[in-house]
Amino acid sequence: MAQRRTAWTRLTTPFANIPAGMATTLALAMWVVVIGGWALLSYGRVVPNMFLPTPGTVLETTYRMSLDGSLFYHTLTSAKVVLLGFIVSSLIAVPLGLWMGTYRAVQAPLEPLVNFIRYLPVTSFVPLFILWIGIGIEQRIAVIFFGTFFQQLVMISDCARGVSRDLVNASYTLGTKRSEAVWHVIFPAALPAILDTLRVTMGWAWTYLVVAELVAASSGLGYISLKAMRGFQVDVIFMAIAAIGLLGLITDTAFRIIRARVAPWAP
Repeated sequence: MAQRRTAWTRLTTPFANIPAGMATTLALAMWVVVIGGWALLSYGRVVPNMFLPTPGTVLETTYRMSLDGSLFYHTLTSAKVVLLGFIVSSLIAVPLGLWMGTYRAVQAPLEPLVNFIRYLPVTSFVPLFILWIGIGIEQRIAVIFFGTFFQQLVMISDCARGVSRDLVNASYTLGTKRSEAVWHVIFPAALPAILDTLRVTMGWAWTYLVVAELVAASSGLGYISLKAMRGFQVDVIFMAIAAIGLLGLITDTAFRIIRARVAPWAP
């Protein structure tokens, strides 16, 4: 009884840690509920198979496309587009966001423009990207870049502004030059929050994948989803959605591991 009361106290206490085994059990239970509900609705014919395929049908489609290599080809194509767009965006957004959050002279001219652009719908720029860049992989990378860069810039700027002023002033007292404060003090202090920002915006990059492959693409998970929609192949659409979700989960886990290794002092 005492053990049950202790476990319940941990579950209901804000920010309290729970055992790793309990966390794993709760996560598996959630998946059982989701997949069980899907199976109940599809196998029970509550929703017609035309609109909701059974888990078995999706697994059969996944196996078939894995055997002929098409699934891996489209997955690698999409991963290449997302990673290239995200990496290029991050390489520019991290230093620029740090300067924007640190120096008022950088923030003043950039912030109004950035806040205006980041509310513009990415889909409306797809025809322009095709007109300016063409229909190759560069156009798809540009969509991922445009969808993530301005969000990253604002969030990383906020990360830099959140660094304690006392920490910066203490570094001046210890001899740090003002020109060195950004990279020697502010960047390390903001690094955990920056990594969290990159992890979140990586998820946004995956959500823009279908938009990037919506027009003039000949490969990729978004492309096969659109093609399957035209042929009412709902099982292929579910398979592509699951593949994107799995890839997103892998990259999310990778960022969590990197954060734990690079910034172990952060909570």
